[in-house]
Amino acid sequence: MPTVANGKICYVEIPSTDVPRSAKFYSRVFGWEIRKRGDGATAFDDAGGGVSGAFVTGRPVTSIAGVLVYVMVDSVAAALETVVAAGGKIAEPIGADAPEVTARFLDPDGNVFGLYQEPV
Repeated sequence: MPTVANGKICYVEIPSTDVPRSAKFYSRVFGWEIRKRGDGATAFDDAGGGVSGAFVTGRPVTSIAGVLVYVMVDSVAAALETVVAAGGKIAEPIGADAPEVTARFLDPDGNVFGLYQEPV
């Protein structure tokens, strides 16, 4: 059950031109649970169960970082390999935010997201 708290980010809409492709990409890369909502939209729940969202059509992709969402991963290097294998592209490799371990990628539609790895 997600934490309920005033001010908590809880829902994200990801623009998509091909919803099944997007669902497959995020499920493969991050293990997100994909589901159909009651209205028929394709939705997701993140691996931690704290954030949900949906893939939306008719909205432009966000390939230029304005608000930038980062996804926490065990290994940014491994996640980037999976991103590329799943059809995404590396937008900014590891190292730009050193000593933090981050990178940025483009999903198959061209949306930019960040990756973040906790320091060891």
